[in-house]
This record gives sequence, C-alpha cells and structure tokens, in this order.
Amino acid sequence: MELQGRKRLDEKQGDVLVKKDKGPATNTPNPDNKKPSLLQHPRPRKNNLLIWCGATFCFIFSLLLIFFGIATLIIFLGIKPRIPKFDTPGASLNTIYFDTPDYFNGDFTFLANFSNPNRKIGVRFEYLETELYFYDKLIAAQVLQPFSQQPGEARLESIHMISSLVYLPQNFAGELQKQVQSNKVNYNIRASFKVKATLGMIHITYWLHSRCQLEMTGPPTGVLVARNCRTKRSG
Repeated sequence: MELQGRKRLDEKQGDVLVKKDKGPATNTPNPDNKKPSLLQHPRPRKNNLLIWCGATFCFIFSLLLIFFGIATLIIFLGIKPRIPKFDTPGASLNTIYFDTPDYFNGDFTFLANFSNPNRKIGVRFEYLETELYFYDKLIAAQVLQPFSQQPGEARLESIHMISSLVYLPQNFAGELQKQVQSNKVNYNIRASFKVKATLGMIHITYWLHSRCQLEMTGPPTGVLVARNCRTKRSG
C-alpha cells in the first residue's frame, strides 16, 4: 500500500513538473496585426494655395489679354492705319562695263522716298534692305540704318549700289550690253522693311516688301525715265 501511494505521489509530482516546464502559453505578437495607437489624420497640403493663386493669376492675365486685344482692334479699325510708302523719284546710272564677257561692274544711285501717310500713328523702320536686280539676277545690295518717322513725315535717302565683278549668265550679259547700246536699261529694285507702328502704348510689328521697275538711259549719264513701284504688307 505504501509503495502504491508513493508511486501515485511520484506520478502527480511528475505531472506538475511537466506542466511547469511547458509554462504558461504566451501569445506572440503578430506584426501584421499591430495597430497604431494614435490615428494619423492627413495634413492639408500647402500646395493647394499656390495652385489656386496660379490659376487665379492665369485667369486674370487671360482676361487682360482679351481686353487689350479687343481694344487694340477697335482703335485700329477706327483710325484705319495705312502702311508706309516706298518710292524712287530719282536715279542715276553712272557705270556699266565688262571686264570679261561674263563679269560686269556697275555704279548705280537712286533716291528712296519713305513716307508715313498716317495722321496719328508713328512708325519705325527697324530693318531695311534694298537689292538691285537685272531681270532675276541679283547684282547689288545695301542695308540701311534704322530710323523713325512721325505721323505724316517723309524722308529721302540716297542709296548707292556698287556692282563689282558680278557674274552674269551669257544670255543676261548679252541682253544688258544690248540695252546699254540702245540707251534703255531696265533695272528692278526689291526692298524689305521691318516696321513697328506705334499708337500710345500699343505697338504692332509687320514686314513690308516693295518692288520697283525702273527704266534708265544708258551710262555714264543715265537718268530715270519711268518707274512703277508697289508695296505689300506681310506678317
């Protein structure tokens, strides 16, 4: 009996030791189940204010552009602006001679008349280039200095064109020699001008292209006999 009692007591103690070894069950924390202790609220973005300010500025700027565009159109339609005029009231043909059958030299001077027909609009010629042609062959060119014109103002400019050893195809060279012998030389002037028209704070820039057909007597005392000039606006 004592042996059985001790055996039961030993079994109970063994069960107790096993339970102690196992220890209490602990719950291992799962990182996926962690929750922030404090709720994070989204912060208002500072860029929203800048975006609204930029959009407002663009809207106001667009309205101003539309307003000034309409005002400019109304003013110019009311005033009826006219483009400046270009003419050649005088010219002199001093020299034409050939060093070789295909290369010629020439000395030509013409008087350019620039006039502003507007009564309330001033203009400025910001770029001026003139070219001298015999038929479609360029034989001389000249660039002029910029200048301004008040409303109703006219300006005369003497332009000297020098041709030095300019190559001419055989047919052009022969035709020019025939015209010199017949005392009737035909030249063409082509001119391009960049013009800025001004009315108060309003500025408009455009290009003018002029063409003049000239009939001259032969050198060395060639004078202008007839002319036909026209000017067109572009841009």
